[in-house]
Amino acid sequence: MASSTVTSAQPERPPRPNLAFRRLRGKRSPAEFAAAVRRAAREIGERVSCDARYVGRVEAGEIRCPNYAYERVFLHMFPGRTLTDLGFAPRSSVRGRQARTTGESRGAGEPYETYDTQDEQDLYETHDNNEESDVLRRAFMTSGATVAAASLTPLGLALDAAAAGRPTRRAGTGEAGALEEAVRRIRLLDDRHGADGLYRRAAAPLRTAYALLDAGASRQATADRLFTGAGELAISVGWLAHDSGRFDDARSHYAEALATARMNGDAALEAHAFCNMAFLARDAGRPREAVRAAQAAQRAARPLGSDRLMSLLALREAGGWAGLADRVGCEQALVRAQTFYGRGVSDADPEWMSFYGEAELEGLEAQCWSALGDWPRAARHARRAADLQDPHFTRNLALYSAELADDLARGGRPDEAAGAGMRVLDLLGEVQSSRIHTMLAGTARVLLPHRRSSGVSAFLDRHGALPRPA
Repeated sequence: MASSTVTSAQPERPPRPNLAFRRLRGKRSPAEFAAAVRRAAREIGERVSCDARYVGRVEAGEIRCPNYAYERVFLHMFPGRTLTDLGFAPRSSVRGRQARTTGESRGAGEPYETYDTQDEQDLYETHDNNEESDVLRRAFMTSGATVAAASLTPLGLALDAAAAGRPTRRAGTGEAGALEEAVRRIRLLDDRHGADGLYRRAAAPLRTAYALLDAGASRQATADRLFTGAGELAISVGWLAHDSGRFDDARSHYAEALATARMNGDAALEAHAFCNMAFLARDAGRPREAVRAAQAAQRAARPLGSDRLMSLLALREAGGWAGLADRVGCEQALVRAQTFYGRGVSDADPEWMSFYGEAELEGLEAQCWSALGDWPRAARHARRAADLQDPHFTRNLALYSAELADDLARGGRPDEAAGAGMRVLDLLGEVQSSRIHTMLAGTARVLLPHRRSSGVSAFLDRHGALPRPA
């Protein structure tokens, strides 16, 4: 009876073909285009199982709006375009409040692909106060993390109970998915632009994430996702603080994420928190703590089955040993990192590790040799990192180039260092990172005695004209 009622109230409309998407496919067959989509997904660390059938459904208009994973991939493939430019309908028009509250069932021809295929019953949960739920969801799901952060206030689902005159509503799968998407968007913006402009604006989503935890969830699976999402968001905000030089703030956020992980028995989140704590300890001049945190991360990660994660954690340990001037310990950890990396990717690799490829491996090894004072070796690895880096990840490209400039300068190759420094300066219009500014300032100081060289002089003049970071 219920299904017939819904059908009569919401008559089916014939789908409109997506001609814009068809034009973008060009002369490629659906299978060839699907292969290009999968390749693009791997470039940014996404996993999509795109095939010719999916491409056909999009072009036929059966999928009016893709899920968040496909959205990221399509926007990566066609930079500068929006979903509307690609022929898709606005997300709000296919996933509005009415569809959630009517309990309407979704069939195989669903025009909106959800970002989550688990816990299906939670997708149809109703809320007595839909507007309250929508405020939070809209804040997380707007076009970028900065917009989300700016638009998210302590209101929304975390509205003060006394002011609202009612208890805070329990969270459902929609809120959990919105939280996960906020983490992805913050990471994407950091990869492209650096942390300085994002950190303070990311604090509001974090407060709301923990308000969601406090509100509780109607199902344990949803609660687990909320715990993991809040912990991952705490790590992301901690990293923004870390990269912008706010080490005390970063330490606090990482500790919050670690506590969240342990409260929920989440080994993957615990490994991630310890991983970032090790990195922070190294940068803050506490190398022995860096070693211990990296070793704790490896203990948590070992049962997870991800060789790439174990590789990164071995590199974190190597950085600590390098800071202690323990060359043997550093080299042993580097060998482990290379061995684990060589075993390849797997389904067990965490989503947050999308940044970790051969370029990052080379970049982190360069930092180890730099800490040990082996400048030629450090420069060799830094150059490889810069050459291998996907240009879409502007922040990392600038970071590796800054590392290269510093290693060359300290290794007695001032002209080459100035050239690498110029490439970093070219990228600073897109990247805001205190870490990179600090590295570049150190390089400039090392190059001062070589100012008579025309290349060095041009770099120093241009660097000196930079506005000082606040």
